Amino acid sequence: MKALVTVIGRDKVGIIAGVCARLAESNINILDITQTVLQGYFTMMMIVDLSAATLPFDEIRGSLDAYGETLGVSIRIQRTDTFDAMHQI
Repeated sequence: MKALVTVIGRDKVGIIAGVCARLAESNINILDITQTVLQGYFTMMMIVDLSAATLPFDEIRGSLDAYGETLGVSIRIQRTDTFDAMHQI
C-alpha cells in the first residue's frame, strides 16, 4: 500500500530530517520525494510505502499530525488508492 505525504509551512531547519525520522520509526519507506521553498514557505510531497508499517494507518496519521504541530507545519497523509479510484472508469 502506498500513500501521499504532504508537508506545508514556514521554512526552518530540520523539517525534512524530522519528518523522515518519524516515518522511519514506523518502518515506512520513502519511495519518492520532492520539496521546495516558495517565498519562505516550505512544501514537500512524498510517496511512501506502508506495506511494512508497524502502526495502523489512523495512528500514523495522528502521529504525523501531532508532530507537524510541534514543528509548526501541516503534515497530511492520504492513501494513493483513493486518488487511483477517482481516475478509473
